[in-house]
Amino acid sequence: MAETLDDLGPVDWLVVEFPGPDFGKGQIAPFLEDLVKRDLIRVLDMVFLRKNEDGTLETAEISDLDASELGEVRMAEADLAMVLSEQDVMDLAETIAPGHSAAVLVWENQWAAPFGAAVRKAGGQLVASGRIPTQAVIAAFEADAEADAQSPEAMKEGI
Repeated sequence: MAETLDDLGPVDWLVVEFPGPDFGKGQIAPFLEDLVKRDLIRVLDMVFLRKNEDGTLETAEISDLDASELGEVRMAEADLAMVLSEQDVMDLAETIAPGHSAAVLVWENQWAAPFGAAVRKAGGQLVASGRIPTQAVIAAFEADAEADAQSPEAMKEGI
């Protein structure tokens, strides 16, 4: 846990949906565990959801699932802060398609905590934040590469 609230890093959340009733067949857990072990993130909350074909929702905590469904993700169970309310979970469940499962993850970005603490101590505060989807970044790089390939300088050099 952060020494004080001033030392807390930015907190993010996401919902990852999987086709069918499982949660990624344990393939994601080793990567999450690696981030935790390297102190890059600290898992604050994690909830697992299944939406049946008829839309009925089942919720589960880490302790409700076995290792075959999660792999080694149980490493975070003892330290969870349970940040999400029941209403948060119900609202997030709306994003899941019937017949699919999902993991809801809330984490602290420990790698950014020192920067955030320095900003707060200097009197600064976060006034805007966002995330650019990976697909948009890839498309921008591809468009730049295509524009560079068609530039007059590239054509003169025979590139």
